[in-house]
Amino acid sequence: MSKTNAGMIERKNQAVARGVGLAHPLFIDSAKNATLTDVEGRKFIDFAGGIAVLNTGHLHDTVKQAVAEQLEKLSHTCFMVMGYEPYVAVCEKINALATGPSAKKSALFTTGAEAVENALKVARAHTGRTGVIAFGAGYHGRTLATLALTGKIAPYSSGMGLMPGDVYRALYPCEMHGISTEEAIASIERIFKFDAEACNIAAIILEPVQGEGGFYVAPKAFMAALREICDKHGILLIADEVQTGAGRTGTFFAMEQMGVEPDITTFAKSIAGGFPLSGIVGKADIMDSIAPGGLGGTYGGSPTACAAALGVLQVFEEEQLLDRAKVVGTTLRDYLTNLSQQHKVIADVRGLGAMIAIELIDEQGQPQPELTAKVVAKARDKGLILISCGLYGNVVRILVPLTVPDAQLQQGLDIISECFAELA
Repeated sequence: MSKTNAGMIERKNQAVARGVGLAHPLFIDSAKNATLTDVEGRKFIDFAGGIAVLNTGHLHDTVKQAVAEQLEKLSHTCFMVMGYEPYVAVCEKINALATGPSAKKSALFTTGAEAVENALKVARAHTGRTGVIAFGAGYHGRTLATLALTGKIAPYSSGMGLMPGDVYRALYPCEMHGISTEEAIASIERIFKFDAEACNIAAIILEPVQGEGGFYVAPKAFMAALREICDKHGILLIADEVQTGAGRTGTFFAMEQMGVEPDITTFAKSIAGGFPLSGIVGKADIMDSIAPGGLGGTYGGSPTACAAALGVLQVFEEEQLLDRAKVVGTTLRDYLTNLSQQHKVIADVRGLGAMIAIELIDEQGQPQPELTAKVVAKARDKGLILISCGLYGNVVRILVPLTVPDAQLQQGLDIISECFAELA
């Protein structure tokens, strides 16, 4: 009996916990580069990229070969028990790619949330403090500690009660919504005045480009001010590059474009082309604050995931994907900016490199989540997969593989244009 999407959804509803959502009523049978094929044989252009995981596309031949070769050798030992070369090789390459001149060291894990939690562990060990400042609309994961950092309640922590303490929320600068760099910095100073002394804060953590929050780019002046605050008070600056990392913004880490060096950077998602791998990279003396045994995990930095990451890094070099990210980003921005001139509901086109989004509002300046959902659904009907984001669900984000052929990229953009012509 052939499978159908409806049939698979029914099986999902019977077998999978309700809290595991499904953005599109589709089940994918196979994928290659930027093309998805569902269980009914229908093909789609992938502008979601597994939420920024597939910068090198689905099943890149080089990544597949690297994994296949590793599977002929070794699948697991647990690096904390017995080491293997791919783990060290990944750390060496990430250290060389990390932002800033300081000597670096890395540690590898499995998920983005795990990377963030370990960054906090290092910060606490290095400073002897427990407090953390995060930002409104920021997203850092779904575990208890990272939910405390994530600046959006619904749907991530609805009904779950209060998250662990010692986290303080500041304003993220956003010119469109009237929050200047000065006001954002002032909100940090208010925390020091009303909530927690600076000497009790271990780290300030932020995304250089907010992901789930709506693709807002941190101004360079804001980053410089954060660095100054951190240096003044002995606070660590943690850059969460889980979504921006691995070349999405046109540099391997977005912080390269921000003009300051973070103390610790988290990475995950596209680093291993779909295989579960994450990590933290930071200044060597800071990273060495935890004694042997204090960092790790059974599956952290698995041999197959490390092999995949080495394949991804090879693809970035051989196919010059950082330059490609800039080309894709320019194509997206130019096309969508022109589209915004035709449809005033598109209030903003923004992003960094090939991390591009559009925000939809009505004539009164109010968010348009309903129209956003309709655009996403209409695009799916036309064969294009999009996803939304933003505090109000009114932002359409594009995370197309950097390896997408030009003709397919144009086809996807034309579908977006058709959707707005029919709906807006």
